[in-house]
Amino acid sequence: MVRTDSLAKATGQAQYTADLKLPRMLVAKVLRSPLPHARILNIDTSKAERLKGVKAVITGKDGYEVKWGVFPYTQDHAMIPTDKVRYIGEEVAAVAAVDEETAMEALSLIEVEYEELPAVFTVEEAMREGAPLVHDQYKNNINVHVHIDVGDVKKAFKEADIVLEDTFEAAGEMYGMLEPYAVLAHFTPDGYLDIWMPNAGPHVRAKALSNLLRLPLNKIRVHHINSGGAFGGRSEISPGDFVASLLTIKSGRPVKLVYTREETSIATRQVHDIKASIKTGAKKDGTIIAKEFKVYYNGGAYSSTGPIATSIPFYVYEETYRLPNLVYDGYRILTNRPIRGMYRCHGRAFLAGNAMHMDKIAEELGMDPMDIRLKNGIRTGEVTATGSKIISCGLEDTIKAAAKKSGWKKKRGKLPPYRGIGMGSIAIMCGFPMGFRSGSSAYIRVNEDGAATIVSGVVDNGQGNESMMVQIAAHTLGIPMESVNLVCSDTEVTTHDPGAYSQAAAFVTGNAVRLAAEDARDKILTAAAEYMKVDKEELALKDRMVYVKKDPDKAIKLTRAVRYAMSKGHHIQGYGTYIPKISFEREWVKNPYGQMAGTFSYGTSIAELEVDPETGIVKLLRMVVAHDCGNPINPMAVEGQLEGSVAMGGTATILEEHVWDGGLQLNSDFLEYKMPLSVDMPDIDPILIQSMDPEGPYGAKEGGLTISMSAYKAIANAFYDATGVWLKEFPYTPDRVLKALDAKKAKS
Repeated sequence: MVRTDSLAKATGQAQYTADLKLPRMLVAKVLRSPLPHARILNIDTSKAERLKGVKAVITGKDGYEVKWGVFPYTQDHAMIPTDKVRYIGEEVAAVAAVDEETAMEALSLIEVEYEELPAVFTVEEAMREGAPLVHDQYKNNINVHVHIDVGDVKKAFKEADIVLEDTFEAAGEMYGMLEPYAVLAHFTPDGYLDIWMPNAGPHVRAKALSNLLRLPLNKIRVHHINSGGAFGGRSEISPGDFVASLLTIKSGRPVKLVYTREETSIATRQVHDIKASIKTGAKKDGTIIAKEFKVYYNGGAYSSTGPIATSIPFYVYEETYRLPNLVYDGYRILTNRPIRGMYRCHGRAFLAGNAMHMDKIAEELGMDPMDIRLKNGIRTGEVTATGSKIISCGLEDTIKAAAKKSGWKKKRGKLPPYRGIGMGSIAIMCGFPMGFRSGSSAYIRVNEDGAATIVSGVVDNGQGNESMMVQIAAHTLGIPMESVNLVCSDTEVTTHDPGAYSQAAAFVTGNAVRLAAEDARDKILTAAAEYMKVDKEELALKDRMVYVKKDPDKAIKLTRAVRYAMSKGHHIQGYGTYIPKISFEREWVKNPYGQMAGTFSYGTSIAELEVDPETGIVKLLRMVVAHDCGNPINPMAVEGQLEGSVAMGGTATILEEHVWDGGLQLNSDFLEYKMPLSVDMPDIDPILIQSMDPEGPYGAKEGGLTISMSAYKAIANAFYDATGVWLKEFPYTPDRVLKALDAKKAKS
C-alpha cells in the first residue's frame, strides 16, 4: 500500500517545525551553562533587555516553580534552574529577538555569576560515599532502584550444573534524528498556547505543559507536525518547549526556537551508558534456571523517564525466555552529564550480555545456540516471570525462519577465520502501563458522498502510523484509502491517544480506529437494511456498495444508504475506544508485577560479519531478520521498519558512542559522531512472521522494534564465532577489537 505521506515527503513539500512562519515571529536563543555543576549566584539580564530588537528575556525566575517528572516521585526538573546548574549545556536564560543576530548578541550581554561545585560523571564516582549530590533528595545519587525477586535464586544456583558470571558495558548513544529540535510557540490574545514541536505524544506533551505553565489543559494546543525521527528521544517534554512558551507569553508574539546540531545532542534526551553484571545458572540439558542481575544506568542530571528506562531492558528479556528464579536490581544513577532517556535500542550491554551467556552455555554443553533458544523460549499461553500472559507468540517461528534463510546450520562454527555468524532473539511489549493514558479513542464521520474522515490523536514519526489508520478504516468501511481523510491536527480537536510511544500505535490506536469504523459500518448497514427491507445481518460493505451477502446483485450504493440515514436525522458517525488489558495496579518501582501489556511481538536477528585482524575493523556483511508482527497491515512498511532497525541496532553496535571529557561531550555533531552511512549497511533479508494476535486489529501488533534490540545480540555472538573472543564492551570500535585480539594472543 502506498503511504499517505509519501508524495509530500518525497517531493520536499512536507513541512517540519523549522519550516513554519507566523506573522511578527521572533527568534529565540538559549544561554547554556559552561560548567557541569555550579551554584547560580546571580543573573543580570539588564543589558540584554535594553538591546534594540530584543522583545523578551527570561530566566528560571520567570517560571512557575513547578518541577516536572513522569511520576510524582521523579519531579525534580524545573526546566530552567534557579538554584544551580547540573550539566554543561543546561538552560540558564533565553531571549526572543527580531532576528538571530540580535538574539545571539543579547546572549553575550547576559552576565551570570557562578560558584563552581565538585562534579561527578561516572556511576562509580556518583555512588561513592561522600560524593557530591546532584540533587539532595537522592542518597548516593541513586535516582531509581528497581528490584524484582522471583522464585528462589540461591537454591536454583546451588542446583545449577553451569554457572556463569560476567560484566558487560556499553557507551551511550545519540538518537541521531536528522531534524534538529525546533519549537514554535504562540500565546494568543485570548489566552491559548498554540505550539508545534516534533513529539511522540501530543496529549502527553500538552498535559506536561499544562502543569509547568499552570494553564488549563484546554488552553494548550499541541499541533500536528511532521517529525524527522524520534526513536524514543521525543517521548517527553523538552526544556525547549518550556523556554519557547515562556518567551511567547512574555513577549506576546510568536517565538521560534531552533536548536543547532550540538544543542540537539547535549540539550535533548540521549541514551544511557550501561554497566551490567549478569550471573546465569543452567542445567545440563540447557535449561536456564537462575538469573541474577545488577545493572547501572548513567542517567545524567535529572530523572526523566528513569523508572521506565531502568526497567525496559529487563522486561523485554523476561518476555522472551522462561525465568523461573531471578533477582534484578536496576539502578539509575544521577551524574553531572546531560539527561538520558528512553531509546528504541535501549539496553545494549544488558541484552547482549544475556545473549552471550546463552551462547556460552550452549558451547559448554555442545548444543546449537539455536536449540538453546528454542528450549528456553516462551510460548503462547505462558506467563512471564513478573506475571504477563502471552496471548500470541511467534518466537519459535522467527528463530527457525531466520536460521533457514541464513544457512545457519551450514555456517555456525564453520566459516573461515575472522568470519562469523551469530543469533539474537528478543520480545517487545505493545504498549506499557501509562494509567488511563494507555488507551486510545477515535471518531469517524461518513460524509454524504461516501467518503470518511477519521479524527484521531495518532502520531507518525516515520513509522507509517497515519497511513495505517487510514488503511484500517478503509478496509472496515469497504471504501478505497483515497476516500478516507485523517484529522490529527491538534490536541483540542483530536481524541485522546498515547501517541507513537511504548509501541502502542498499531495495537492500541489501530483497535480504536477499527472499532470506530465498525460502529460507523453498523449504522450504515442499519440504514441500508431499512431502505432495502432486509435484515441487517444479511448485508455487507465492499467497493462503495452495500450488498446482500447471499445475492450480491441485490445492492445499493453506499451514498444511497448514507443519504437515507441523513434524511431520517441519523448522521453516520462512529466512535471507538480501546484500552489494552493491563494491570493498573502495576507500577514501575513499587509493584513491578502483573500484566505489563496487552500483547507482545517477537523477533530474531542473525548477523554475518568479518573482522580485519590488522585494523580491528568489523564489517557487517548480512543480516537476516525475522519479526512476528501478528498480521502485517502494510507489509512493505513493516519491512522498512526492520531495515531501519538493522541500521540502529546493528551497524550502531560497531560505530556509535558518546565520547566524554568529564562532563564535556566531545562528539556532539555528525562529523565526530560516527553514524552508519549507506556504505556501512549490510545486505538485509527481512522475514515477516504472522501469528495473528487475537486482540490486535485484524491480528496486528507492533512492527519492527524487536530487530533493533536483537541485532546487537546477534553481532556480539557473531564476533565470537569469528574471533573466539567474547568482547564485553560496546561499541565494537577498532581500538577495542584490537585490544581484545591482542589479549587473546598474549593469553595463548
